Amino acid sequence: TRFEGIEHSTYKTEETGHGRHEIRNYIMLTRIGSQLDSDSVWSKFSSVGMVESVRSLNDETTVETRYFISSLEENIEQFANAIRSHWGIENSLHWILDVAFKEDESRIRKDNAPQNFAIIRQIAVNLLGKEKRVKRGIKNKQFLAAMDNNYLLNILALA
Repeated sequence: TRFEGIEHSTYKTEETGHGRHEIRNYIMLTRIGSQLDSDSVWSKFSSVGMVESVRSLNDETTVETRYFISSLEENIEQFANAIRSHWGIENSLHWILDVAFKEDESRIRKDNAPQNFAIIRQIAVNLLGKEKRVKRGIKNKQFLAAMDNNYLLNILALA
């Protein structure tokens, strides 16, 4: 019905770079919470959003659809920016964990060990990022901490 009778907004972005072309179509349905029971835990959210990402890379096209609930009201561009920012942070953290800690190469598989080590790696990334005296990247700070117990103690003291 093309959202007939439902308050909504749309937004589209297009990006080209690194050999790929990506189109993102955003749709945001607003004033959703007002249609719910005011005592419901869901009554605080104001909108439902959808992002359809159409990505072309090397003559191959993939389509991915994601859904979100939000407290944003009628601001589709802010909604789009929030989603892009979230994935930017997520991707940069994954890159650091993969490059500095070789997380993707980890052979830890048994019981709760994978989750436990993932948490330890994230704590290490946060502590190494907090350490500002040495102007180096995470991987170099990690190496320095392995070689210098005093530097390691300084990093652990930041916790």
